[in-house]
Amino acid sequence: MYYKFNVPDMSCNHCKMRIESVLKGNEQVESVEVNLEGKEVGVESSLEVEKLIDLFDEAGYDAELQREK
Repeated sequence: MYYKFNVPDMSCNHCKMRIESVLKGNEQVESVEVNLEGKEVGVESSLEVEKLIDLFDEAGYDAELQREK
C-alpha cells in the first residue's frame, strides 16, 4: 500500500535523511519519497499505518496519515 504522511516537524536535510534511514531500514518498506518543502513523506509498504507511525516515532518525528480527499 502507498501512504502519505504529514510530518510538521521535518525542516531540514538532516530530518529528511534521518526519516529515510529509519524507514528504509525496515525490510517491509519498499520505497520512501520525502517532500521536505511540503513536509510530506510518501511510503510504499506492507506494514500497517500504526507500525509506520512507530517508525517515524523511532526517528524522532510525529507523523499523521493524510486523509483521502
